[in-house]
Amino acid sequence: MDYASILANITRHISLTKEEEDFFVSILNPRKLKQGEFAEKAGEVTTGFIQVASGCLMTYFTDKEGNDQVIQFSTAGWWTGDLHSLTKQEPSIYSTRALADSEILLLPKIRLEELLERYPKFERFFRIMFQNSLVTHQARLIEAFSLPAEERYNKFQKRYPQLEQYVPLKYIASYLGITPEFLSKIRRKRSN
Repeated sequence: MDYASILANITRHISLTKEEEDFFVSILNPRKLKQGEFAEKAGEVTTGFIQVASGCLMTYFTDKEGNDQVIQFSTAGWWTGDLHSLTKQEPSIYSTRALADSEILLLPKIRLEELLERYPKFERFFRIMFQNSLVTHQARLIEAFSLPAEERYNKFQKRYPQLEQYVPLKYIASYLGITPEFLSKIRRKRSN
């Protein structure tokens, strides 16, 4: 596994010594996921943060009617995982699975705690990551409440220009809070 991209992402926010880089890389568990395979499952305790090295993951929960409600898509360079489950060590309400063959790096909770204790500067990196994630999720909520579906779809396409090649329309519709039929109508209207 090539760790250059994850290290480049980190060093955009903090500077690392060779020792820090080597330790960080040593605590990551690389995994390959086939399309449809789970990185984490609802009902199980989240064991670590997931960094997507390649491919595409989807985080979602399944509602009472059995419909998957998409919370997030994660592509190369993104981190994902149920922070509540990881922190509280309670079963997750989310599942995260591969929408395409993917490679991930798992940072186990116990090793994350060791990293933060041993190299406190990583706290700055994860704080920045969490802040950026919160800003993104808040903006998505505002969009969901204030923008018409077509504008939400436009923003989705700008934010995730390559995602439609991996993601079935029903999941994009779920992410946007609309039905697949309405999304098809928007797409047909655009092509005319």
